[in-house]
Amino acid sequence: MRAARLIKMVLLLQNRPAMTGAELARELEVSERTVTRDAQALSEAGVPVYAERGRAGGYRLVGGYRTRLTGLARGEAEALFLSGVPEALREMGLEDIASAARLKLSAALLPSLRDAPRAASQRFHLDAPAWFREPEAPALLTVIADAVWDDRCVRARYRRGESEVERELEPYGLVLKAGVWYLCARVRETGTFRTYRIDRFVAVEAVDAVNAVNAVEHLKDRFSRDMDFDLPGFWAEQAERFARSILRAEAVVRLSAAGVRALPHAVDPVAARDALAAAGQPDERGWTTVTLQVESEEVAYTQLTALGPEAEVLSPATLRERFAADAVRLTALYGSREG
Repeated sequence: MRAARLIKMVLLLQNRPAMTGAELARELEVSERTVTRDAQALSEAGVPVYAERGRAGGYRLVGGYRTRLTGLARGEAEALFLSGVPEALREMGLEDIASAARLKLSAALLPSLRDAPRAASQRFHLDAPAWFREPEAPALLTVIADAVWDDRCVRARYRRGESEVERELEPYGLVLKAGVWYLCARVRETGTFRTYRIDRFVAVEAVDAVNAVNAVEHLKDRFSRDMDFDLPGFWAEQAERFARSILRAEAVVRLSAAGVRALPHAVDPVAARDALAAAGQPDERGWTTVTLQVESEEVAYTQLTALGPEAEVLSPATLRERFAADAVRLTALYGSREG
C-alpha cells in the first residue's frame, strides 16, 4: 500500500514543477504529516525530493530527474481506455487504477507534451447519465465488474417479474446506457447470450480462486471467452430487437415537412426510421402519410402530442378522437376572450 503511494507521489512530482503538501495530501488521500514522512523516505531511498518553504514553495524533484517506473500493468492499460468515462470508472471501482495509468502515461511524455492530458480534458467531457435523474450505481456492480475483467463465472439471482430466477452466467461485458447499467452474459446451461439490468440482480457470487479445492476446479470457474463475440455489435442488435419487440400497435399519421423532421425525436427512432422509409411521396400540400409502429395507444398519444399541429392522426379512430377533443379544449383555452 505504501509502496504504491510512494510511486504515485514520485509520478505526481515528475508531472508538475511543484506541489504543496496540501495538494499532495489531497491527491494521495493522506494527511500532510504522512506526505512529509513519505518525502523523507523517498529522499533516503535516493529519490531527489526536496521541500521549499514560502509562498512559492512546495515539494519538488531535482531538475531532470525521471523515474523509470512508467510501465503499465494490464489492468491499468485496460482501464486507460475507459478514462473518458470517469463516472463509469468510479461506479466499477476502477478509478484508482485508471488514475495510476494516466500518471504513468503522463510521466512517459516529453516535457513539451506534459500539458496534453489537461488540454484534452478541457476540450471534451462525456456525461453519460440522462437528464433529470440522480445517477446511482447498483450495489452489485463492482462484484460483476470484477468478474467481467477476470473472465470468472458467477452464480446470480435476479428478479424477473414477481419471482426470482437463479442462473450460472459467463459475464462478457458491461454496457452503460443513459445512466442504466446492463450485463451481457452467456447462460452456462444453454450457451445463449442474454442481457440483464444490473439493478435487478438480487445476489451475485463470484467464485474466488482461494475457494477452489484444486487447480482443476479453479479452471472450471473461469470461462473461455469467445473471441468472435463483439460487445458493441451484440448490444446494438439487442437494443434494436428490444425496441421492435415492444412496438405492438400502429397508428397512421399525416406529417408536415416539419413533422417529418421532428418525428425521430418524438417517437422511437427505430419506428420512425421504418415508417419514413416505407412512406410514399408527400401530397400536394407537402404532407406525408406514415404507418407508425407504437408501443400502445397511450404511449402514441403522449409521443405524438409533442408534434402539435405538425401531425394529424388518421387512425385508430379512438386515438384520433382524443386529439380532436384536445383541439376543442385548446381552442377554448386560446380562443378570443371577451373583455
